[in-house]
This record gives sequence, structure tokens and C-alpha cells, in this order.
Amino acid sequence: MSDQVPLRVVLVGGSGFLGSAVRSRLVDEGHDVTVIGRAPTRQHDRWRHVNWDARTIGDWADSLDGADVVMHLAGKRVDCRPTARNIDALVASRVDTVQLVGEAVQRVEQPPAAWVQLSSLAIFGDCGDTIIDESTAVPDTGPRQQVEVCRLWEEAFRDVTCQIGRTVLLRPGIGIGGVGDPASAQLARLAKFGLGGSVAGGRQWVSWIRIDDFVDLLYRSITDTTMNGLYHLTSPNPVRNAEFMAAYRAATGRKFGLPAPRLVTQIGATLLGSDPALAITGRRCVPTRLLEEGYRFAGDDIYDAVQRAVHPRR
Repeated sequence: MSDQVPLRVVLVGGSGFLGSAVRSRLVDEGHDVTVIGRAPTRQHDRWRHVNWDARTIGDWADSLDGADVVMHLAGKRVDCRPTARNIDALVASRVDTVQLVGEAVQRVEQPPAAWVQLSSLAIFGDCGDTIIDESTAVPDTGPRQQVEVCRLWEEAFRDVTCQIGRTVLLRPGIGIGGVGDPASAQLARLAKFGLGGSVAGGRQWVSWIRIDDFVDLLYRSITDTTMNGLYHLTSPNPVRNAEFMAAYRAATGRKFGLPAPRLVTQIGATLLGSDPALAITGRRCVPTRLLEEGYRFAGDDIYDAVQRAVHPRR
């Protein structure tokens, strides 16, 4: 239990893998938590769940009145074919819900004191070997499902938070670890079947973060009032795809993994209903602001992080 004064926190879209993890941390530390999501409204033992349809103002908006912090985590999963319809749905699930919460904030008597917003390092598209931190300009072009989706997402956030006292915008890398980690489950499965070789040559950079650091930083962004503005939530040690996949082979006891050329990756991802850009593009991102503020990452070794992700109960 924390000695900190309990905060009233609202997690919008907080019923997924990541939201559940930060909710548990907040509740364990004694904070008052309300989750807004697509499930029936009910009172749990130590927190509340309030239903919304993510399209219209409803009773859920009352939860925002007088809240200390609202954290927006809502958004459709990016692991889908990059069709025009799917990309439009990605935009809507992010931009429309941010605007909806912004409208609700304007209606309540006492708006939240702080708004923490999740975005993504995918906003940089494919940047080769360039080292990217919070001062790096966002490109004008790139894969629409990455650059355009994130640009519109962040613009919507800036538009609706002009009257909020403290705003925090978080761009995370790939979260690794925790029971139920979907990315590690899929990559470990490929490695076990001998398909864990480098993808599209393996030189693209992977920006990643261990899940316990991820959750700790989400918690810190809520409870630490000195955090303000843009942060990259990613390990200070990005790795190339070849090393990333080697870590999964090591964790599953496989010495060899069949490499996947670019064309094979594109065809395979399409057949599986996924987006090949998730594996083919890369970004060499670093968390300059966190390091300057003295944050100490619990894990910055990719082999250790993947081992913990693949065998979480060891």
C-alpha cells in the first residue's frame, strides 16, 4: 500500500491486457479506479466498471466529474490487414473516442486535473538507422496505418485537452512480458515450429519495453505530477529484428529458425489476416526524457526480457 494520497483515476478502454495490468497496480496501491469499457456496469470488490458504447455520451461521463486523472487506452488492435476499411476503423477507434471523452470533459462540472494519453512509436513509420527521441520531428509520409493513424490520434488529443492542467502523451514500444502477452505468444509459437528466423533481412530496428517497466511508467504518469508532455516508453537498447528473433529462439530452445524474406512475410501476414508492416518496418527509438529524469529501467536486456515473457511463471 502506498503512502500517497489516493487518487480518483478513470481508465478509458482499460479492460484489455494493458489496462488490466495498470488497474491492478493502481488498486493495489490504494487508488480509487473506474474502468470505462464495453462490459456491463458493475461494482467489483475494489474497483468499478462502467459501460459505454464508445460512440455516444452516456452515464459513463459522470465518472469523469472531479477525477484526478483520466487515462485513455482505447483503440482497435493494430494486428489486422491494412485495408482502407480497417485503417478507417483504426482511426475511428482512436480519434473518435478521444473526441468523445473530450466532449464529456467539457460537460462535467469539474474536469479531470490531468489527462494521460497513449499513442505509439509507429508514428515514425520506417526510419532506418536514425536514432529517434522525443525531439525528432514526425514524418509527413509513411504507412498510413502507422503514421497517419497516430498523427490524427495525437492531433485529436491536443485539440481536446487545451483546458486540462497536466497532459502526458506516451509513445510506447512493443510491450514484452506478463501472463497473456499476445506478441510473445505468437513469436514463441513461430520459433517452436522452426519459423523464428530474421524477417525481411533482419536489419530493421525493434523498439521494445519490458511489461513491468511499461506498467510502472503508466502508473508513474498517473501519480507523478512532475511528468508532463511527450515521453517515449521504450528500452534504451533497441535491437535489430535479427537479434529480436534470436531471443525468442533462445527462449524456446531452438538453435535455428527459418528466415522469412520480405515477399514471404507479406504473403504470410496477409493470409493470416495481419499487417506485414508490423514486422517489416522498424524504428530505433530511445527514451531520452525518461533517462534525463533519472528513470531506471528494470530490464534493458532483450534476451532476459523475452525469457521472462515466454516463461512468465518460472
